[in-house]
Amino acid sequence: MANPSPGYSIQLRVEAPAGVTATSELVVAAADAGAVITAVDVSESSTDRVLVDLTCYAGSAEHAAQVAAALAAREGVVVHEVADRTFRLHQGGKLEIVPKTPLRNRDDLSRAYTPGVARVCLAIADRPADARRLTVKGNTIAVVTDGSAVLGLGNIGATASIPVMEGKAALFKQFADIDAWPVALDTQDTEEIIGIVKALAPVYGGINLEDIAAPRCFEIERRLREELDIPVFHDDQHGTAIVTLAALMNALRVVGKRLDTVRIVVSGVGAAGNAIIQLLKAEGAVNIVACGRNGAIHRGERYADEHRTRLASNTNAEGLTGSLAEVLAGADVFIGVSAPNLLGEAEIESMADDAIVFAMANPDPEVDPVVAARHAAVVATGRSDFPNQINNVLAFPGFFRGLLDSGAVDITPEMLVAASEAIASCVRDDELNASYIIPSVFDPDVARAVAEAVAGAAHREDARQESAPAADTEPTAETQEAAA
Repeated sequence: MANPSPGYSIQLRVEAPAGVTATSELVVAAADAGAVITAVDVSESSTDRVLVDLTCYAGSAEHAAQVAAALAAREGVVVHEVADRTFRLHQGGKLEIVPKTPLRNRDDLSRAYTPGVARVCLAIADRPADARRLTVKGNTIAVVTDGSAVLGLGNIGATASIPVMEGKAALFKQFADIDAWPVALDTQDTEEIIGIVKALAPVYGGINLEDIAAPRCFEIERRLREELDIPVFHDDQHGTAIVTLAALMNALRVVGKRLDTVRIVVSGVGAAGNAIIQLLKAEGAVNIVACGRNGAIHRGERYADEHRTRLASNTNAEGLTGSLAEVLAGADVFIGVSAPNLLGEAEIESMADDAIVFAMANPDPEVDPVVAARHAAVVATGRSDFPNQINNVLAFPGFFRGLLDSGAVDITPEMLVAASEAIASCVRDDELNASYIIPSVFDPDVARAVAEAVAGAAHREDARQESAPAADTEPTAETQEAAA
């Protein structure tokens, strides 16, 4: 049974015989069934009966039903209702639009809407860049998906993806005060997605691509970056890569190893795996072996898609072949963004001394973290119920805050590395240990640090471009010397 968690929080309305031990007996019964009790409230009482609201965590929907059955089996107890608190939270959606300016009278209406608004429209028509200042564009992100790769659920479609996109928008607001809106597209055609996003782009200051399956996501991101004048960021790729690099920076400090000397095995060559490998290489990693379903990606094999072909050409310099388990032997670092339960204790034991294991498949990781910790020095997952949660929330709100504040259009490797370094630096030297390599998502300093780092990188890039000689200008002696 999965560990009880807030994701399966339930509230049971239970009627029981009145008595001094009435509530405690219900708590014991629920606990014996494996629930974690978080609240007990007596909502009604009479001389012979009490109505108790019992709130607890379960491990699954089936486990919740078992808890209810255990209570109902007690003599004199009636379970009137079992409410799933997660579904209750989503009732009516998680977002709303609230005007920033009150409309109290005709004067307000005349300035916010007609006739006054026409003057603002004409000003923007004359100078389109003013839309960032005079409309929501300057602080609004579109969270765009086609529903083809939602969490670990697969291709569940646009409509079913909306709760995730709403959640993403809520996180933007909570952690970076950015207004974001779900844009779930009922098409999985690459050209249609590109065309739709380009058509709706004028109202947004940036595009966050979300849960779009590989390899389609690569082409969509590339084209939109080329054809739009606002930043386009695929969080499944770059958000995951940023937080992974940040965690690895600190994990390597814990074990006293260097990025340019360790051997890293990455399981999963989809969107996240590709981006992680690119960012690790940008930061100086040399020895990386990428593994797909059929084992190590290597130069001796021909691949049908360009992304695996590129990986084969740019990783695995030693030419290792074989299964994930085989190439993991002797590795210093395992990074998993693939599938659950791929590895056991023997495979982790085969790794180098002071190994680092990031098993990030969600909700079930590539290896049981408890088992991995028997042999690895540092273990991290994507889950909130184990130490060292590698969570994209640490990256994307602050990253977009920095993009919007700086007015950046292009996203550069320098920005991604700067964001990673900012996240890593939020764990102080006196806090760093094997169980704390990455800050909490609720650390108020993280989003601000990431935003400042990204904006700083954007400004440095602008300064470089301004100082670069024009393409049709003969190089001076000074610029030739600098280039050399």
